[in-house]
Amino acid sequence: MAGRIKDEDIALVRERTPIADVIGEYLQLRNAGGGSLKGLCPFHDEKSPSFNVTPSKNLYYCFGCGEGGDAISFLQRIDNLSFAEAVESLAKQSGITLRYEEGGRSTRRGDEGQRQRLLDAHRAAAEFYAERLLSPEAVTARRFLTDRGFNRENAEQFGLGFAPAGWENLTTHLRHKGFTDQELITGGLASQGRRGAYDRFRNRLLWPVREVTGEVVGFGARKLASEEDGPKYLNSPESPIFHKGRLLYGLDLAKREISRHNEAVIVEGYTDVMACHLSGVPTAVATCGTSFGEDHVKILRRMLQGRSNHGGRVVFTFDGDAAGQKAAVRAFAEEHGFASETFVSVQPDGLDPCDLRIQQGPQAVADLVHQAAPLYEFMIRKVMEEYDLTTAEGRIAALDAAAPVVASIRNEGVRLAYGKNLDRWLGLMDEAFVLRRVRQHMGRAGGRGAERAGARGNGRAQARGASPAGPPVTPDAREAPYDLRDPSVQRERQALKIAVQHPGLAVGFDQFSDEDFTVPQHKAVLGLIRGLGGVAAAHDPGRWAIDLREAAPTEAQRDFLTRLAVEEIEFYGELDEHYAAQMLGTIRTHSINRRMANLKSALSRLDPRTQVEEQERVATELMALQQQKRALQEEASG
Repeated sequence: MAGRIKDEDIALVRERTPIADVIGEYLQLRNAGGGSLKGLCPFHDEKSPSFNVTPSKNLYYCFGCGEGGDAISFLQRIDNLSFAEAVESLAKQSGITLRYEEGGRSTRRGDEGQRQRLLDAHRAAAEFYAERLLSPEAVTARRFLTDRGFNRENAEQFGLGFAPAGWENLTTHLRHKGFTDQELITGGLASQGRRGAYDRFRNRLLWPVREVTGEVVGFGARKLASEEDGPKYLNSPESPIFHKGRLLYGLDLAKREISRHNEAVIVEGYTDVMACHLSGVPTAVATCGTSFGEDHVKILRRMLQGRSNHGGRVVFTFDGDAAGQKAAVRAFAEEHGFASETFVSVQPDGLDPCDLRIQQGPQAVADLVHQAAPLYEFMIRKVMEEYDLTTAEGRIAALDAAAPVVASIRNEGVRLAYGKNLDRWLGLMDEAFVLRRVRQHMGRAGGRGAERAGARGNGRAQARGASPAGPPVTPDAREAPYDLRDPSVQRERQALKIAVQHPGLAVGFDQFSDEDFTVPQHKAVLGLIRGLGGVAAAHDPGRWAIDLREAAPTEAQRDFLTRLAVEEIEFYGELDEHYAAQMLGTIRTHSINRRMANLKSALSRLDPRTQVEEQERVATELMALQQQKRALQEEASG
């Protein structure tokens, strides 16, 4: 074993290594003024850049997590290297020959760290496989590429290779180069058999998987003979240098373009990456035999601008089949990790970018990416497709299915915008109603435990009519969303409290129908009142609330009625018939507004050439509602 590296050589490596170039291989750096550069820290999760690089001093420091040092310590930290391994790696990049304390340049196998040995073995393996792709036995591999629209130049651009069918072709080749069987097994190039090491990849077309720095750390291999055992695609196993959860195929080629265009395109396969790059989409990358995950998010975020609310465009492309749809759902789950605008594009006919390039040409691939829809819009429209939007029931069902998707959007402004879009896509023509539904689902998303805690913590505030910090919950809200911050819920609850506590003042209450209330809890109380003959049958106001409570079929409804009977009715001055009439009139007015919006929506969807009678019927009903609304307004003003 060689001794420690000479101090003067270490100093020379530090001096000749431009720290901005080294760090720039791993994250996007931008001018921060004063001769400094700034980017997103690779050592902790952040959305606003706090990682600073000072090229004049060859130092970096993160004001977020406190990590700092020079190029050597950066490489140690980010690639999990020893000090000597980091120095040797940088020396190789700068063309510096290192000397060790015993003197002379070390050439023995043990003089270099394990990581560098494995990287050297993979580089030699990639060269071996690339040469074999031109051999007579690789005719099937070359035909596979030709059938998919790739030529020799394309294969060389991406470093493709061919693993011969024998058991020890690569193993024997690398043994002659001084690598041990244990190194080949540890690196995933060979497997352990009863008689020793043997090649992991046999009779397969291979794609070298590179680190962002361009070093080969593994391979993805495609089976060429269907009758042979093994999976269709076989990847390198996890090893000291290959961690598929932190690797993106093609990133070494795409990183400059990702930073320049501020866009990253995520596709599903190796040939899809090639097809995109050859079709004018040089920002395409793919995962290596695993789902797109949190570590991939962090890698791409560092390559993009990394602003909190604006910045890079991330486009997911998926097949149009069921698997592609599931992949889109997974992407939706990961979306919140991006500070970038996220889009999704699914080819309707099920073609992936590779097949699309073959059948429709390179422009079709570029169009697939450029015409991508925002991920939230894709998910919302996907949910809506399951419902019949020509019926009121279908539109409301679609609303209840899509509202949780909108409610999951963390950015308040974006959530509001998509709530308004949802109203337009459904044709409900009632933004306030749709946004209310979204807020109800936001309250519901907290879970039953949160509901119970909210019910206990906000009970007194609800009784006073105060505005609580979170969505107040009644016991029966487990069956349907109930948010007391919703103005409509507040108005309806006020009207119900009048009907329960002062039935003699609730003149006209018995004319209400289910359509006049927006939440199931209120409709249930209306049904109970109607079942006892309406407020007109409340001859003994003192017994009325008790009778209603005893008529309730469930404990939850009894509890809700108790709340309505004891809560204070919020009003100014003395509660009288005039105030009660105003409150009930407001409920009717909002109900009419909702029904008018639905009729206008239906009218807009009718074809005037073929649905004349239906158009006239809807228009007549709309006019009747308008007359009712005018009558209510006149009554209120009188």
